[in-house]
Amino acid sequence: MAIAVARHAGARNIVVSEPNAFRRELAVRMGATLVIDPRERTLPDVFAELDMVEGFDVAMEMSGNATALRAAIAAMAHGGGVAILGIPTEEIALDVNSIVFKMLTLRGIYGREMYETWYKMTVMLQSGLDITPAITHRFGFRDHEAAFAAARSGDSGKVIMDWQR
Repeated sequence: MAIAVARHAGARNIVVSEPNAFRRELAVRMGATLVIDPRERTLPDVFAELDMVEGFDVAMEMSGNATALRAAIAAMAHGGGVAILGIPTEEIALDVNSIVFKMLTLRGIYGREMYETWYKMTVMLQSGLDITPAITHRFGFRDHEAAFAAARSGDSGKVIMDWQR
């Protein structure tokens, strides 16, 4: 859904680095400009392809993976911002020199600024944001075990449980 939101907000290029093939395809459907498998290509590999000189202005790291966060920081432009949304399972060592000398802003985000984000999302949905491609599975509430299995599988986007079914 972050791809659709970034596109709707005016991002010129959206690059997704994702090792999971299902999620790479979902990223394409959501509107990513370019999708890479980080085991095959690095983020700086795409700079020339997208006519980029310095790096990315904004990064959103959503996996909590140490290698992914370090790769995002390394691929940032001077003065860029990194939103850290993933929850790591262990401590992550970072090259603080890179953060300082690139003048990066890192912001940890967990939970939600509830009312503010709801209002923003309502406005985006009313102005045409389409998140339906992110919904890959729908289940009735009685099938909750299957719904949670789908969500845990890694081969899903957003899993919806319908309380009316």
